[in-house]
Amino acid sequence: MRTTKKGPNIVGLDIGTATVAAVELRVNGSVSVEKTAIAPLPEGASQDGEVADADALSATLKDFFTTAKLGKDVRIGVANQRVVVRTLRMPRVEKQGEIENAIRFMAQEQMQMPLDDAVVDWQVLDSSPEVAASGQMDVAVAAARWDMVRPLVDTVRAAGLRPVGVDVAAFGMIRALSKEPAIAASGPYAAGAPAPQADGIPSQPARLFCSLGDVTNLAIARGAGCLFTRVFPYGMEAIAATLGERQGLTLEHARMWIGHVGLEAPIDQIAGEPAIVAVAREVLLEGVSKLAAEIRLSLDYYGSQGEAVAIEEVIVCGSGSAVPGLPAALQAELGLALRPARPVALAGFPTPDASRLTVPFGLALEE
Repeated sequence: MRTTKKGPNIVGLDIGTATVAAVELRVNGSVSVEKTAIAPLPEGASQDGEVADADALSATLKDFFTTAKLGKDVRIGVANQRVVVRTLRMPRVEKQGEIENAIRFMAQEQMQMPLDDAVVDWQVLDSSPEVAASGQMDVAVAAARWDMVRPLVDTVRAAGLRPVGVDVAAFGMIRALSKEPAIAASGPYAAGAPAPQADGIPSQPARLFCSLGDVTNLAIARGAGCLFTRVFPYGMEAIAATLGERQGLTLEHARMWIGHVGLEAPIDQIAGEPAIVAVAREVLLEGVSKLAAEIRLSLDYYGSQGEAVAIEEVIVCGSGSAVPGLPAALQAELGLALRPARPVALAGFPTPDASRLTVPFGLALEE
């Protein structure tokens, strides 16, 4: 799903439901952030990670890139429920051509989509010593249906941009926060200790990366290798929509109230209409409970797999990670060590911007 681009600059492009974000990087021995931009999207242009109104989205992207003076070569992130990622354990194969044939054969059996109608990419993971000694290897395979990818690529091209790759947004998140040094946002977040496997033998731990954005995008990775991903449509946009419905607010105003109220300050010390403040706090608490429930379901599913690796900690980014008190509340709900983080290259940006720009930053990183 990714192609190699010769040249100094690539723009990582992350299209959400409420906003679009882009980071232009120069990668030449070191990583340099050249330009960044975040802008709102017209309502209905993009929905749950897919193109909903191609004309509105392409027009917005064209204005967005022109105004921000961004480069035209883009790597696009996809994050929706029609992207499937599986980790396959298979006999070790050395020859490149044989690996691809073996992977496609095994993936067809385990992925619930016809691979002839999908874009497929794969990566051999760093296997544990036990797996290597058994003559096997672990491979991460990603597949996305062409009928989802093609409208996205066509829309980006209609905006006058040059797609140089389509990437799973979760992979960009992992690159941003594992390959590049990452720094924790402020807050009393504990570091976790590696958990033992069921037989009591410690294994190399994995981390759960979670982008709390318009939708919620999570990935379990060991090092930079992705073991599992899931996207669920409930996220910060749904939380804002609930507040808007209950208080008769526009989505834009509801988003502002969510960030203003947060979960940190005592409710009687927050400026603004008391009724809205109270409902915003209520909606946020409900939202955290729903997010935690979805994350637990994902962890339970992942843990049921025979090759599951122990989770050491949860690392969060995205707009939700910048809402005061939300990461701490999520940590309490999950009962796992959790910390917000962002790439060092974005350290000079305001926390809300750095949080939103983390995924497009990772998308722009060269392989």
